[in-house]
Amino acid sequence: MLSVKAIRKDFPIFKRTILGRPLVYLDNAATSQRPKQVIAAVNDFYRRHNANVHRGIHTLSEEASNLYEEARATVAGFINCGSDELIFVRNTTEGINLVVWTWGFDHVRSGDEILVTVMEHHSNFVPWQQMAVRRGAVLRVADITEDGLLDMEDFKKKLSKKTKIVAVTHCSNVTGTINPVSEIVRLAKRVGAVVLIDGAQGVQHIGIDVKVVGCDFLAFSGHKMLGPMGSGGLFIKRERQEEMGPFLTGGGMIREVYATHFVWAEGPEKFEAGTPDVAGAVGLAEAVRYHTRLGMRYIRKHESNITAYALERLRDMKDMQIFGPSDVKVRGGVVSFTIKGIHPHDVAEVLNYRGVAVRSGTHCAMPLHDRFRVPATTRASFYLYNDKKDIDALISGLEQAKHIFR
Repeated sequence: MLSVKAIRKDFPIFKRTILGRPLVYLDNAATSQRPKQVIAAVNDFYRRHNANVHRGIHTLSEEASNLYEEARATVAGFINCGSDELIFVRNTTEGINLVVWTWGFDHVRSGDEILVTVMEHHSNFVPWQQMAVRRGAVLRVADITEDGLLDMEDFKKKLSKKTKIVAVTHCSNVTGTINPVSEIVRLAKRVGAVVLIDGAQGVQHIGIDVKVVGCDFLAFSGHKMLGPMGSGGLFIKRERQEEMGPFLTGGGMIREVYATHFVWAEGPEKFEAGTPDVAGAVGLAEAVRYHTRLGMRYIRKHESNITAYALERLRDMKDMQIFGPSDVKVRGGVVSFTIKGIHPHDVAEVLNYRGVAVRSGTHCAMPLHDRFRVPATTRASFYLYNDKKDIDALISGLEQAKHIFR
């Protein structure tokens, strides 16, 4: 079991108060907080090792280069891929766009199909829409069931030999639905399609082994998993790397440059043009170590227990509509809801006055909200430093909101 009391001591921000009340942070699906270990790792890089990587033979440059590549190995190990299969990116959005405009642009042709789901974040929706328009391809969207699960029958019906790529979230940032990614990959491979997984809500909460799952691409963000903002990772299977050109060109991603042409580098360097965020990579690696020390199995169990408690408390409230599956075995630590007669923004505002941070709106998932026929929801999302007291504070704030607006 995790000791939330001990964990929270690692997070300086929890010493803060909001409008005179202790901070209750329930907006983890948007971004997480940072432990002192990650803050110290970033600070130590800038204070003791700051230099550009892969460019110099002086001591600082060699130290920075070693730290950067050690970070790559650490992050790669977390998802069980080779160091030469892990690309550092700024966030999940950049990772997905890299795949869209490199592999996608080279392989998707007029009449080909791209398959996504209605629960995708805009970052795994809009780039594929753009790809479909520019290449004359067809974007197909798999539906969900009434309880928020992916409709596998609809998915199978829309998956065909015309499908070039399947892009699917591991875990919905609205309903918390955990998709059966291994099964999705298996079905996609039958028709010769490649698979990209949006791991922004899954890597740090559920964990994933890319070799077991068999996906071709996996994108994730450091800022959602205790790491620095502007850090993230993209797994690209070796076979796919050989089929792709670089995303950006310039310094760092080349092996040779002539007046008339250039030869790009191999492996991750090919996709990392320019000066990288070395401190971000170092901080992300420290965040990975933090998760590893706690144990992903224990993190997942803790969050499941918190989510189950939250669902139980919310179901007891009148005029409450909760979106997503009721079974926490197929649900991550995300709960989105509406209260009849109260706008989600008003709910969030009342909660803020009580020190409770949640998110309101469509959470960059308008197609899913359209599917539910609601303009917006209030979302509470949980992590390893949340406990039942945080849920109780949420419920107390919701009761106050109902009292104010009724």
